[in-house]
Amino acid sequence: MLNISSNKINKEFNQDQFESLRYVNSLSSGRIFKRLMFFFIGLGLLFMFLPWTQNIRAEGGVTTLKPDQRPQTIHTIIGGRIEKWFVQEGDYVNKGDTILFISEIKDEYFDTNLLGRTMEQVKSKEFAVKSYMEKVKSLDNRIDALTQTGKLKLEQTKNKLKQAELKILSDSIDYKAAAISFKIANDQYKRLQHLYEDGLKSLTDLENRKNKMQEAQSKMISAENKLLTTRNELINAQVELTSIQAQYRDDIAKAESEKYSAMSNMYDAEAVVTKLQNQHSNYSFRSNLYYIKAPQNGYITKAIQVGLGETIKEGASIVSIMPSEYSLAVELYVNPIDLPLVEKGQEVRIQFDGWPAIVFSGWPNTSYGTYGGKVFAIDNFIGDNGKFRVLVQPDTTDYNWPKALRVGGGTNNMMLLKEVPVWYEIWRRVNGFPPDFYTKEKQLLGSKRERK
Repeated sequence: MLNISSNKINKEFNQDQFESLRYVNSLSSGRIFKRLMFFFIGLGLLFMFLPWTQNIRAEGGVTTLKPDQRPQTIHTIIGGRIEKWFVQEGDYVNKGDTILFISEIKDEYFDTNLLGRTMEQVKSKEFAVKSYMEKVKSLDNRIDALTQTGKLKLEQTKNKLKQAELKILSDSIDYKAAAISFKIANDQYKRLQHLYEDGLKSLTDLENRKNKMQEAQSKMISAENKLLTTRNELINAQVELTSIQAQYRDDIAKAESEKYSAMSNMYDAEAVVTKLQNQHSNYSFRSNLYYIKAPQNGYITKAIQVGLGETIKEGASIVSIMPSEYSLAVELYVNPIDLPLVEKGQEVRIQFDGWPAIVFSGWPNTSYGTYGGKVFAIDNFIGDNGKFRVLVQPDTTDYNWPKALRVGGGTNNMMLLKEVPVWYEIWRRVNGFPPDFYTKEKQLLGSKRERK
């Protein structure tokens, strides 16, 4: 009894007959209680100075490091009709194995001999190209022949022109000589006529001289006529030279025009050949797309298109496949306020869904069932969920991750930060301060200062 009331009753009955009162009034129970209180208070104070590892908690999931190792869907490049399945869900396929066969649904590809007929068109156009090439060669030979013949003809006409000029020179000399002979004969005739009138010469001599004068005059007129004819021949040679130049120029220009027309037709035919060859390649490539094949080794997880005879569109998803070989990683999402505390190579403790674990966030070394990881990459842009994505790869110095992990499983992650006393962590949380920001460089500088 506490005996705090003014009306005390402890003397009115015997307290020893009640065991609880005897225990309360015992002096040893009070000492034991005090000792227990001091022990727990000391234990609490000691606990306040224990090391506490600051950390960032974040949820995430299992993924792969390389994009080509993640689950993917196989699409069809062309539209078609499902004809036959070669796999079922859960089957393992190697790269290049046939998954599905589809048939054509476009009428422009219904021809069963489409490739053969297209190749025949290609060969026909190739023959047309060769024909135009031969025509171009023949026109080139014709142009060369016309050019050579024109040169020879021009040389011949020039020689003829030169001959006419020389002949004019010769005829002009003959004409001058004949004119001089006529003048001399005329003078002699006049002198002989005076002598005849004076009676010194006979009429016969006068008539003989007159006959010689007329012969000289006839020769002069003949030489003059020959000179005029030669001059006319020179003019004709000049006209012929101009005519030959124009004629061969026109013939060469016509042959070149035909050549360029043949070349244009040849280029058009070559363009058609190239187009047909491209079309043939497209048809050949399209025929290989009827068989949808596995892009890599993996397991068929789900058939998105089902049944036979169904029509699928271009780019439609056919099946989903999971690669057989992959390097696991964990993608987790941190708040923007925690992003400056994350850096590459930082240690992370991971708890996988489905694996039992006992987690002490402040004492990661005493946690059970968690696995180690290191930050591999940090996104530079924020995601749709308002957080930044961080990729974590396995820590090779820690326990190996479970082999039964599958891509898409959930994780609970702790990114380890600085070690601080428990009282500091409680004080930080009560005041709402963020974890201490530190880097490896700062740690090294701090350790050097401590050594000094």
